[in-house]
Amino acid sequence: MFDFLKTKPRVRMAPSPTGNLHIGTARTTLINYLFAKSTGGTFVVRVEDTDKERSKLEFEKNILDGFTWLGLTWDEFYRQSERTDIYKKALARLIKEDKAYVSKEPGKKDPNETVEVVRLRNPGGTVTFDDVVRGPITTDVSDLGDFVIARAIDDPLYHFAVVVDDGETGITHVIRGDDHISNTPRQILILEALGYTRPIYAHLPLVLAPDRSKLSKRHGATALDDYRAMGFIPEGLTNYLAFLGWNPGTEQEIFTLEELSRAFKLEQLQKSGAIFDMTRLSFVNREHLKRLPENEFAKRLADFGVTADSRLLPLLHERVSTLKEAADLLLSDEFAFLGTAPVQDATLLVPRVKDREVSRGETAEHLGTVLSLLEAISPSQFTAEAVKEVVWPYAEKEGKGVVLWPMRVGLTGKERSPDPFTVAALLGKEETVARLTAARTAL
Repeated sequence: MFDFLKTKPRVRMAPSPTGNLHIGTARTTLINYLFAKSTGGTFVVRVEDTDKERSKLEFEKNILDGFTWLGLTWDEFYRQSERTDIYKKALARLIKEDKAYVSKEPGKKDPNETVEVVRLRNPGGTVTFDDVVRGPITTDVSDLGDFVIARAIDDPLYHFAVVVDDGETGITHVIRGDDHISNTPRQILILEALGYTRPIYAHLPLVLAPDRSKLSKRHGATALDDYRAMGFIPEGLTNYLAFLGWNPGTEQEIFTLEELSRAFKLEQLQKSGAIFDMTRLSFVNREHLKRLPENEFAKRLADFGVTADSRLLPLLHERVSTLKEAADLLLSDEFAFLGTAPVQDATLLVPRVKDREVSRGETAEHLGTVLSLLEAISPSQFTAEAVKEVVWPYAEKEGKGVVLWPMRVGLTGKERSPDPFTVAALLGKEETVARLTAARTAL
């Protein structure tokens, strides 16, 4: 037993290894973790594997690997399947004290078979608990009757094992999804029979789809692995997930995990369901990608299975919201111009403007002027900024479309590509001059 007045908060996340880690479970885990870290408390992970038929070690590994990837390390770890003796002793005590009893009943699978289950003696009446998020909640428990708490003396049901684990490991706060509210009165009856101190409850609003229905696969990815495959990084996901049902009350939107741990307050949890918005997640993820040093960005790409030309890293770093976006860009032909010089197409080089027709001769003259302007930049200083500084005033004077279109097409051979200043910097002065000269000749 633990004296709650003498211990710092102890919270637990108790996933069932019956499937891969769900994004909603990841969010609940994060909230527990943040509360523990913000209060100097203890974060416990307890695998609830009492469902012997559905629990799988590969699911447990997937869940724990997901926690680790998100940066959610735990202080203590338990498996319910390894705590059977503790449950047996608790059941035996309740039976001895006549707070529970063995009931002989027809089997569910075979009515002709007699099984012995353990039922809790329900005193009836009402149970009230104060929820941090929802306030006081009162339930009439009379209709529950003497409910089953174990299939056999060595086979406890979920409700019983949870209560024993929480009581024996001194859990002070039970923070979980609000789909567990209906379980709470039943669990309070069990903990009162066992003499445990009642923890503080905080039931989080569910994560909802944009149409405010429960988030499911029909709305897109729901497993954490799916978001990893889409190229989201842990910094972006934890930042976004923290804001699903919580707000720091400040203008700051982008947080590191450490910053979240310092800012988090349990009483700031919100009652309303949290809408999962992929657009918002992408924005937050992009901000965290941009914060990465370029060498770390390159490493993340490599870990994602992407090898990028070092010349492209700054451009990708600035443009993409996910690692997959970077991979898709590199697989597209948008950057094919880096490999070989384009075949110059005189028709494509001539810009199309609304108010007049531009001739090939005029286009060639503009390219000639651009070439002369570029000569003023030394090869070592040939950056996108330097190229723009000399070309932009001329483009503004003559018309950006008639100057910059043939410059970009001459460098890439494509109608769609990065801006010509960036392209020129990627190619370097020598190659830039060679390609623009070839474009001018083609005209």
